[in-house]
Amino acid sequence: MNEVLIKDNSFLRQFETTVDGQLAKIEYSSQERKVFLTKLVIPEEITIEGFKEDFIKAVLNNIQENNLRVVPTSPEIAGFLRKNRQYKEMLPVGIRI
Repeated sequence: MNEVLIKDNSFLRQFETTVDGQLAKIEYSSQERKVFLTKLVIPEEITIEGFKEDFIKAVLNNIQENNLRVVPTSPEIAGFLRKNRQYKEMLPVGIRI
């Protein structure tokens, strides 16, 4: 895994990182200690192998460190969680993906 440094831009409600001058972001909303990951945006110019997975992992690790739950409403992020079951405990009770 490549280290991806993310910033929680709470004003715009997005986790973001810059790669070669390009902004990649995951938009979110939060409610009652849950973070709803709503949209993944990675510019075409970012062609680093495995970047998307590393970016999602960095965001999930940040959420986990803050003892929050995650609700993936973005299909790409939900698919990532399906493949990476180690993040399953971050889902709120009753949420299945």
